[in-house]
Amino acid sequence: MSATASLTLPGSSALDEETARAELYGVLAQLYYAAPTPELLAALRVAVTEAPMEGGFLQEPWQQLVGAARAQDDAAIAAEYERLFGGVGKPEVFVYASHYLAGFLNEKPLARLRSELDRLGLARDATMPETEDHVAYVCEVMRYLIAGDDMSVCNLTEQQGFFAAHVLPWVPAMCDALEAHPAAQFYAAVARLTRAFVAVESQGFDMLT
Repeated sequence: MSATASLTLPGSSALDEETARAELYGVLAQLYYAAPTPELLAALRVAVTEAPMEGGFLQEPWQQLVGAARAQDDAAIAAEYERLFGGVGKPEVFVYASHYLAGFLNEKPLARLRSELDRLGLARDATMPETEDHVAYVCEVMRYLIAGDDMSVCNLTEQQGFFAAHVLPWVPAMCDALEAHPAAQFYAAVARLTRAFVAVESQGFDMLT
């Protein structure tokens, strides 16, 4: 499974709700996995500013993300990504579940996630240097569970379980850390959209119970 799949941006009225959910998870995966490509940033800059899914809760954070992409050039956004997540040694903002759930990397949350992925029949792409509890990978798993063809795992029940165990417990805290960082401009907008989307997903899953 790769976190760098080429995906269309959400916002098209032709997309049904499930496709829009999958596409938004895919866009977030790309934004967190690496500095955005010029193609992705160009698409963001010309994206419609209506909410990427029905309902107004995502409208403002989506508009802020589009505005942030328009406000900075590609090089500035790439430098911001490197400042926040890259470099040698400890990153300034962690994007791994184990850090937020256990306080250290490569801890029990990662082991639990790997067991769940094995049950789902998923495996990390050998070319991916990050561990599976990277936020981009987690978003990619959600995208697969929504849009994949294997109905035995690609269904609402599996989505709800994976989200409750591996997204909701830590992604909002990551968003808080990212938005609070003084160097985050474009990625503060990414964090706001991520937090809003997680809240929408959580409410949607709550309605199923």
